[in-house]
Amino acid sequence: MSQTFQIYLVRLLIATTLFTGTMFSQHHPDLQEFSYDFFSWRAITQPATSDDINRVERPVGWVPDYSPESLVKHKQRYQDFRSRLSSISRQGWSRSDSVDYLLLHSAVERVNWELNVLRLPERNPDFYIHQTLGILFELLLIHSPMTGQRAQELLTRFRSIPQTLEHGMKNLTDPVSAFADIALSNGINVRNKLRDCVNALKPVVEPNMHRGLLNAAENAADALENYLNWLADEKPRMSNRFSVGREQYEYFLSQIALIPYDPDQLLLMGAQEWDRSVSFYEYELKRNEGLAESRYFRSSKAQIARSKRDEISIRRFLERKDIMSVPVWLQHYNNLPIPPWLAPLSHMGVNDDLTSETRLNENAVSYIPEPGPHLAYFNRSSAQDPRPIIIHEGVPGHYFQLAISWSNKNPIRRHFFDSGPIEGIGFYVEELMLQHGLFEDRPRTREIIYSFMRLRALRVDVDVKLALGMYSIEGAAKFLEETVPMDHETALWEARFFSLTPGQAISYQIGKLQIMSLIADARVKFGDNFSLRHYHDYMMENGNIPIALQHWEYLEETDDLLKLWKKHK
Repeated sequence: MSQTFQIYLVRLLIATTLFTGTMFSQHHPDLQEFSYDFFSWRAITQPATSDDINRVERPVGWVPDYSPESLVKHKQRYQDFRSRLSSISRQGWSRSDSVDYLLLHSAVERVNWELNVLRLPERNPDFYIHQTLGILFELLLIHSPMTGQRAQELLTRFRSIPQTLEHGMKNLTDPVSAFADIALSNGINVRNKLRDCVNALKPVVEPNMHRGLLNAAENAADALENYLNWLADEKPRMSNRFSVGREQYEYFLSQIALIPYDPDQLLLMGAQEWDRSVSFYEYELKRNEGLAESRYFRSSKAQIARSKRDEISIRRFLERKDIMSVPVWLQHYNNLPIPPWLAPLSHMGVNDDLTSETRLNENAVSYIPEPGPHLAYFNRSSAQDPRPIIIHEGVPGHYFQLAISWSNKNPIRRHFFDSGPIEGIGFYVEELMLQHGLFEDRPRTREIIYSFMRLRALRVDVDVKLALGMYSIEGAAKFLEETVPMDHETALWEARFFSLTPGQAISYQIGKLQIMSLIADARVKFGDNFSLRHYHDYMMENGNIPIALQHWEYLEETDDLLKLWKKHK
């Protein structure tokens, strides 16, 4: 922890003991001005990833710029934002202002994490696959009708691919062999994939754009094949040291994720939850002895129809059981078939469109394949009962929480993101709905929920040990495949993704445990006056905020912040 941040935390904790105002106040103008400048810059510079949580809306005409000169400027802007934030006067701050400051500090340090710790542009060959194919995927994923403007944006992004890869080959001065393998896997058959994508777009874009898109796709394919061949040639000379190490991992936990635990504590927490999830899974199997196995839907059409009814039923269940409020303006989370223009690049990320701050009037969508036992782990569960994924990804999970957070009156809280609280909420609401009896009509679905719990507990082990160099990617994949258990394809995808994104895989389990700790403390503090619905409504509106800060703001308790300080005293 930097000395500046440590000193601020001490002052913040002292101020908290004296603070007698309300939880919320007028938004601090200096923080809001900083926020506007910083998040506008991030809309241009934030990297594309395969994750569905931190997708960002780009300005018209945007293309990524990772030239060596731009990287130097990006690193300098990080220093400038860091200095500017620390210089903001804190006189007369409310608790809410202090939370906003810590959010902005986290957001700024995430830039440092990407550029100077993970060193994505210099070390990760797959980084450039996501700044090329990934930026196409982001536009193709949007389910609303294709407009002329969006088609033009696609063309602009296609045309940017050769230059991005040219810059990538200059920047990759310390590439990691394991990450090159991921890039090579993501680039398999890339020319045919781009051709299929453009041909599928012809019925939905203006005819005068067909030739331009096809030519741009062919040029992009040339550049991608050249890049992939270069990676294959360079791979024998690459390092395979991909782990960040303990010191940097703890920096991520304390200054970015604001998680008040060290790696050893995380491993213990994950192990305890593993024991619980396996035991409960076994109880459920015993409870369901003699019941018919779950069947797969006969078609995607049947699954889509069922998921639509289930989503509406879940919303009614939330209100009927007094679990949380469902805003009348909130749109729906629906399943749809994978569009033919998206299918060739569907491997580039999570296939859902959770809308955005400017698209709150649109439904969210999850694209699904034809059901059957051949599917990968999560799709197979939805092909038996759509509700577990609806709950995590849709209502009351990601779409529900993100849409409500995007309507937050505080711009800082609309634009900040962190996987810790967001994935923690998504995982938390799965068991929340189970405990309230949602699955009593389909008991075998409870087995799916407990299987998900097993996986999320194991992800803690995988995340920490990949980050600390205790697992290879192949070893982590084998561990998940055999222990969850799950199919090899999903296990390998998970291990690869988590090796690229240290600190992400813990977010499900650790975020959930932090939420449950907050609820327990609230119940003890407020007794019968505690309203679970009230907290859930607060949690959803502020769902992007790390749970340690929710704990402080909602309960006026500083225990988690004290732990963060004492760890780096």
